[in-house]
Amino acid sequence: SYSRISFKDVAKRLALDSPESAELICAKAVRDGVIDATISHEKGQLVSSEVLDIYSTIEPQQAFHKRIQFCLSMHNDAVKAMRYPPDAHKAKHDLVADEEKKTEEEIAKEIEEELEEDEE
Repeated sequence: SYSRISFKDVAKRLALDSPESAELICAKAVRDGVIDATISHEKGQLVSSEVLDIYSTIEPQQAFHKRIQFCLSMHNDAVKAMRYPPDAHKAKHDLVADEEKKTEEEIAKEIEEELEEDEE
């Protein structure tokens, strides 16, 4: 990485028309926080700030915690979406049991009728 780079070199590497275009793009990147640097208009350079040891701060831990919280939230929402209302299966089970009972009663009636016909 560079600690300083001229706008002429930036324009060349990015295939821009002029160093002024590179300066505008760099200024926007610095303003938006994409690049941690300052612009030296007098020298026509972009001067990067000193690189800090990011791992000596708690920032990586906070980012990791935020990602874990998102994943856990997504998991909990999915589990909630898969839950059934209490006793939702009982109504269906009762209907199936009633149908089976009716079927058994109908079979019993048919057998009785056949037996009665055979006796006559």
